[in-house]
Amino acid sequence: MKQRMRSDTTTLLALGGIAIAATVLGARKPARAAWSAAPRQTRREAPTHIAAARRFNHSSSLLALSVLADSAVEHYRGSFKNPAMFIPLLSASLSFFAGLHGGRDRRAASHPVRHGIHAFAAMAGIAGTGFHIYNVTKRTGGWSWNNLFYAAPLGAPTALLLSGGLGAIGERLRDQPANEPRLLGMPAGRAMALAVSAGLLGTVGEVGLLHFRGAFQHPAMYAPVIIPPVAATLMVQTALAAPRPRPGTRWWLRLTAALGLLGVGFHARGIARCQGGWRNWSQNIPSGPPLPAPPSFTALALAGLAALRLRQTEK
Repeated sequence: MKQRMRSDTTTLLALGGIAIAATVLGARKPARAAWSAAPRQTRREAPTHIAAARRFNHSSSLLALSVLADSAVEHYRGSFKNPAMFIPLLSASLSFFAGLHGGRDRRAASHPVRHGIHAFAAMAGIAGTGFHIYNVTKRTGGWSWNNLFYAAPLGAPTALLLSGGLGAIGERLRDQPANEPRLLGMPAGRAMALAVSAGLLGTVGEVGLLHFRGAFQHPAMYAPVIIPPVAATLMVQTALAAPRPRPGTRWWLRLTAALGLLGVGFHARGIARCQGGWRNWSQNIPSGPPLPAPPSFTALALAGLAALRLRQTEK
């Protein structure tokens, strides 16, 4: 059994290394030269798509920090029985620092190392989803409500995938022409808006499951399953409709960002209500509401604001 776990860990590390090596070695020489030779631009000179890329880097960093803290607590509670449980901590840490670096970078060229790190994070998120699905199915009863509630959370690794995806989008966007940036064969603002919408809906699914497990004991527990889906719908409308100013969508995204910050306070209150409160933090933090989870909405809302701003400049 231990030999098989070591084999799984080696395979994941190898895949991550291949992703980084392929990204770095596969980067075209002119692109690397363009990045190294590109002058730093002042805030006023920065094109709209570079500003949007930096926002996506910041969002990726915030989401990675949330994943890092959450996976550290959850995997500590699981005593790190499988060595592969250290991988999300490593990939989230790298993605966090890569996002911070990208958020400060004003160059109109992607960074191959950052791009490789984000690819590694996305692959770790996909592999983690597979591990968590296996954890659910191997338990007695297989796919049951009890196992979905108390086994490894299926949606948690997806946040790492989102962090890597947001960072990769930011890097790809830097290589696009300033007059007409495109991603996946469509205007960049449209593609970014659809990506944010998908991320919001996926996060709502995980939150809805856990709040259903908590029987929605507090009326505020309905907010994360009501406000973000509206934001996701508005982002789809932004992507599919003709570009125009959307103050209502901007306001709703800001409300979603605030929801993520307020959620930390509500979860802290939930921990305080556990037996022993914060004095018994070593037991109540792992078993109480997850403190690092709500800022995922903040990160995705910030990315949505960047997508909205870029979409308004498109034809």
